[in-house]
Amino acid sequence: MKIVFFRLIQVAVTRSSSAVGLLFFLAVACVCLPPIASAQHIDASHIQLAALEQVANESAQLDIDDDEFDALFDDAFDDEVGDNQLAVADPMEPFNRAMFWFNDRLYFYLFKPVAKAYRVVPEPARVSVSNFFSNLATPIRFLNALFQLKFKDAGVELTRFTVNSTVGILGLFDPAKDMGFTRKDEDFGQTLGEYGVGPGFYIVLPFFGPSSARDGIGMLVDGYADPVLYGTDDALEYLAVKAVDSVNALSIDKDTYDAIVKESLDPYLFVRDAYIQHREGKIRK
Repeated sequence: MKIVFFRLIQVAVTRSSSAVGLLFFLAVACVCLPPIASAQHIDASHIQLAALEQVANESAQLDIDDDEFDALFDDAFDDEVGDNQLAVADPMEPFNRAMFWFNDRLYFYLFKPVAKAYRVVPEPARVSVSNFFSNLATPIRFLNALFQLKFKDAGVELTRFTVNSTVGILGLFDPAKDMGFTRKDEDFGQTLGEYGVGPGFYIVLPFFGPSSARDGIGMLVDGYADPVLYGTDDALEYLAVKAVDSVNALSIDKDTYDAIVKESLDPYLFVRDAYIQHREGKIRK
């Protein structure tokens, strides 16, 4: 869904000299703000376990009461967190939280009901639609694999496209996966990260969710490698095609977002950290 937002930006900047300024602003943000990509993931359960082990070892040698034990645990927990704290550049947190709330309401009151209604379409048909759009996006993955000098992955993407476009009937099916050629998800944001560009600031986009300055640049660049851009006559037609892709993908998802907001004490922080770790994991692969 996020790429729709950047398509609208593309339409605007192609008719204005502000394109260079926009890219410059995002690039400066990537370089100057604390790099999220260098952050270490906090595994809360692991930290708590380590803290408990430390306290247990110390308290076994001391005769302390419950309050003293709690204080000792808090100190140990803080030490563990301090050593592994995520360096999240989130200077726009008030705005981001407002956009997160907006997107949350939009999901539950619009996107989810539409996707639920769309589920009347048999799942095999919806999977085929997903396969089609995935196959159509091959140029993005192929080019970014080349940019990162991952020639083997680029070859896999080229093989997948050839097999799925022919044997798979224009990408509606994925026989290449059964042959052992799994999709290699690459984008220009990952390419920038591969060459040491930091994510810059974290931002939540209205309608489209979590992103960063680096991923914003990446989405703009990837948009020009998207065949849908060249196969549609105007922005409205482009949006219609992307809307079908987005609703179809949401209909296949097993309500992952619902589970997140239900189980999280602070869904905003959970989604932010999960997004950062997901992107970092993609770059490190």
